[in-house]
Amino acid sequence: MAEVLMLHHALGPTKGIHAFADELRRAGHTVHIPDLFDGRLFNTIEDGMAYVGAIGFEAIVERGTRAASELPREIVYAGFSLGVVAAQKLAQTREGARGALLFYACVPTRMFGSHWPADLPVQIHGMDADPFFVGEGDIEAARELVASANHADLFLYPGDQHYFADSSLPSYDADAAALLLQRVRGFLRQLDE
Repeated sequence: MAEVLMLHHALGPTKGIHAFADELRRAGHTVHIPDLFDGRLFNTIEDGMAYVGAIGFEAIVERGTRAASELPREIVYAGFSLGVVAAQKLAQTREGARGALLFYACVPTRMFGSHWPADLPVQIHGMDADPFFVGEGDIEAARELVASANHADLFLYPGDQHYFADSSLPSYDADAAALLLQRVRGFLRQLDE
């Protein structure tokens, strides 16, 4: 079974993030969810990003990196939107990564001074009309990453919601989230084969 470091989105570690982790735990995986916001939860992406702006984006990435330093190196890095930046950085630069799961976001691999490790498995998930994922260029970064890697998949779901797999939010899309979870379970299962 896999060990996963799961980094939350800009609303904080919501009940939906914990519910997602619980689904993976039911499949036998170990999931860690560090609180990058020191107990704060936000109602809107704008409010969450204002908090990130106040403490500094690099501080959030550093909190994710610090959380990883307390765990074994042989883990899977998972990030939801904001959490993707730290998860992707760790997967690209920390020796021993087993895989990466990037939800709702992807950044150019050059941000971290290197290419994606060719043999590191990765899944990227987003909605095909999400104004953040598609409108802000993440989909292009995802396509570039997939083209450069040997074991990479980009999954697009119909819709325009950003946090579509967070069951605690109005943006939740049960059908898309169920398919995403099925694909993630398969990805983690293959790591053990």
